[in-house]
Order: sequence, then structure tokens, then C-alpha cells
Amino acid sequence: MPSSKRFIAHLDLDCFFVSVERIKDPSLNGKPVVVGGTPTGRGVVASASYEARAFGVRSAMPTATALRLCPHLTIVRGRYGDYTKYSNKLYQRIMELAPVVERASIDEMYFDLTGCEVLYNNDLPGFIKRLQRIVWDEFHLPCTISLASNKVIAKIAAQTVKPAGTIYVPHGTEQEFLAPLSVDAIPGVGKKTGEVLRKKGFHLISDLQKTSREKLERVLGKHGIWIHEVANGFGSDELSTEHERKSIGNEETFAKDIADKNELQRIILSLTEEVCSSLRYRHLKGRTFTLKLRYSDFQTITRATTIEPTDDDGIVFKTMKELLEMSYTRHLPLRLLGVRASHLMEEEQLELQLFPGDQKRTNMLDAVDKIRKKFGDDVIHVGRQ
Repeated sequence: MPSSKRFIAHLDLDCFFVSVERIKDPSLNGKPVVVGGTPTGRGVVASASYEARAFGVRSAMPTATALRLCPHLTIVRGRYGDYTKYSNKLYQRIMELAPVVERASIDEMYFDLTGCEVLYNNDLPGFIKRLQRIVWDEFHLPCTISLASNKVIAKIAAQTVKPAGTIYVPHGTEQEFLAPLSVDAIPGVGKKTGEVLRKKGFHLISDLQKTSREKLERVLGKHGIWIHEVANGFGSDELSTEHERKSIGNEETFAKDIADKNELQRIILSLTEEVCSSLRYRHLKGRTFTLKLRYSDFQTITRATTIEPTDDDGIVFKTMKELLEMSYTRHLPLRLLGVRASHLMEEEQLELQLFPGDQKRTNMLDAVDKIRKKFGDDVIHVGRQ
């Protein structure tokens, strides 16, 4: 009879954005590094190396604060498109090794190894160690991998052995494993929920295990029921495969508010190039394009238009310029601009509509992407008209 046990693995890329930047620039290895915005404005830390975390630097912290904590910090602006490419390639590789893979985020994924025991010599804990080596050898990315009976236990377990660790929580030992951990280890127990639990005398997960589900429900409502389930080792073992991408976008918050339209158009061009490059990378074309503006007083507006499906920088930039002229009507500077493509269509759906001239333009844009990848994004622009 087949085993009813489920084997769910969780792979978490360690300080992923920084790891990619270190691949591009090995001189960053061993140094305190953050990927984030400029410290002279409203920039925040998107990813921090463990060397930087030793100084108290954390994700979502203002970059200026991070620099005060660690004066010799190296700040890299980063390119989200680069991280997406690495994430996509790793995702494709994991799908070769596991029958079901779920992407939780750009740097996290779950995969179901149930039924793969014989394939991997009846040693799944040994396999996740080998997989960690595969990720390093093929992608040069450090990662942490855990294995457990369900998703939430696997996620909690991974946090206990980061960075670059592996861990297996055997079936039936979930409560024992969880008991000594802080209540904050449970996903969804943030700062406020943690404070409420500690005020009620719940400091460790073992404290939650000793109480009734009804009591936690009185303290936290329906969320308390879920926390009680997790504390006792229960969680979902169902994975959802990658959902259809509904939009691709990019936005920039400025270090200083900007009113100069030429400068705003320059920023829109840069955002457009990244969005269109991302569309081409995924073999998609967008039909609806949206411009997002946020004024200095935080009023935010969006304007959208639908055109023929395209991934062409020039066409989209012309569209965005027209939306800017229509939308930027107040006598206030802007603090943010964003460009988004939606109503996406795969290229295969549109192949019959291509004419020779379209194909020439497509080939040219592919060549532009290759040049940018080799020499940098600013070496060539095709959107200005």
C-alpha cells in the first residue's frame, strides 16, 4: 500500500538579491551589502547580506538608517529583472526534479516529493542536501532547504537553520520540534499578534500547545484557531502550481520630488524599457498599459489605455508620454511614477498576425535585449521618438 505520509520541501534563497549582485560583482563577497534605494532620499533596504545584518541592518529599513548603523556599507541599486531571470531559471530546474512545484515568492518555493522516495534512494533528507549543492554548483546561489509533513512546518523549520542549512522534521515529531520555539516563529504572528500572545502568557509554542483552541479563539478570533493548529503541527500539504501572470510592472519612488517633465519622461522611458524587456523575456505582449502617478501630497492616480498587443519600447513609451500629458494636471511635483502592462497574451497566440515588418522589429528588439544584457541597460535606447 502506498504511504499516506506527505513530504513537502521548502527552498529559501538566502539574501537572494544580494547573492545575485555578488554573482555579477564578486568583489562584494564577504562585505556588508544591501540592495536598495539611495540613502539621500526615501530609499529602503530590499535585501541585506548577513554581514550587514550583524550591524542591525534589516529589510524594509530606510537606507539612510542602514548606513548610520554600518558606515562602511555597500549599497547597490539592483535590477529586479535580473532577479526574476535567476528565479525563473531555478524554478525550471526544480520542476525537473520534483513533480509539483509552487512558487511562494521570487526567492521561495515549495515542492512535493511524495512518491519520489524510490527515485532518490529512499533518502529524501539526503536528497535535499544534494539539491542544495546543485543550486550552488549550477546557479551559485546559497539556499536553505527544509523537509517536513506540510508547508507551514517546512517554512518554520527553514528559518531555524538559515543561512545555507538543511533540516528534516520527521513525521510525528512536529510538536516536539515546535515546542521550544518562540511564538513569533509562526508565520502570521507579527509584532502586534506577538505582543497580544505574550500579554496572555504565551511566549513559546509549547505554551500554545498546552492551551485549548477555544481559548486562543477568544484571544485572537478565527486567527487563533489557525495558530492553534500550526502550534500542534498541522498545516496544508496541498501545493498550487504557478498561476497565470496577470500583469508586469515597475515603479520608482524618487529621492526628491520631481516636477520637470523632461526628467519625468526620462524616468518613464527607463520604466518602459524594463517592462517591455520583461515581456519579451516571458514571450508575452500587453494590451493594456497603465501609468501610475503619486503627487508630493500622496494623492495617487492611475490612467490606462488599451492598444494592439505589443512588447515594443517605442510604442509603449509613446503611449505613456500621452498618458502623462493627460494625467499630470496639478501644479505639484511627483514622488512616484509607475508603468504596468496587463491583459497579457502569449506570442504564440499572435504569430498569425505578424507581418514581415513586425518580424524585423521583433528581431531588432531581441538584439537590443542582448546588447543591454552584455553592456548595461543605458548603452542603447529605442523608445525615444
